[in-house]
Amino acid sequence: MYDFKTEAADKATLYKDLLSAAEGLTAGEPDPIANMANVAALIWETLPDINWAGFYRNVDGELVLGPFQGRPACIRIPFGTGVCGAAAASQEVQRVDDVHAFPGHIACDAASASELVVPIVRDGKLIAVLDIDSPSPARFSGEDEAGCVALGELLAKVL
Repeated sequence: MYDFKTEAADKATLYKDLLSAAEGLTAGEPDPIANMANVAALIWETLPDINWAGFYRNVDGELVLGPFQGRPACIRIPFGTGVCGAAAASQEVQRVDDVHAFPGHIACDAASASELVVPIVRDGKLIAVLDIDSPSPARFSGEDEAGCVALGELLAKVL
């Protein structure tokens, strides 16, 4: 049984502990779906003030819903559409303080107010995007972005 309780006093420690737990969960497991599922659950249990955490996989140049925690979500997202599609097309992190002001935002859950999307890239090829939503505007900081980018770098090796 895994019991990862991460309650850090500061974000740097929180993300260090989250990364360590993700390394432990994915070590030696070759199945990418299993690894995405466990990491989505870990993020859900660790990060405060979020309402969705999960993955969209690159399937033949289209984002297709992968393992997640939260309310039901959009199943397919074209590259370049919405926050996830923008991250996929540019292979750049998208940290959006107000998703309602983002051109072409896809409202899978009307409760989401801010979003952080991290492309997971290996050898120049997009594997997936890590998508985290919050009901609070401007929920994600530079520290959140850095922590999730480090998580994405780990995931690029195990997905």
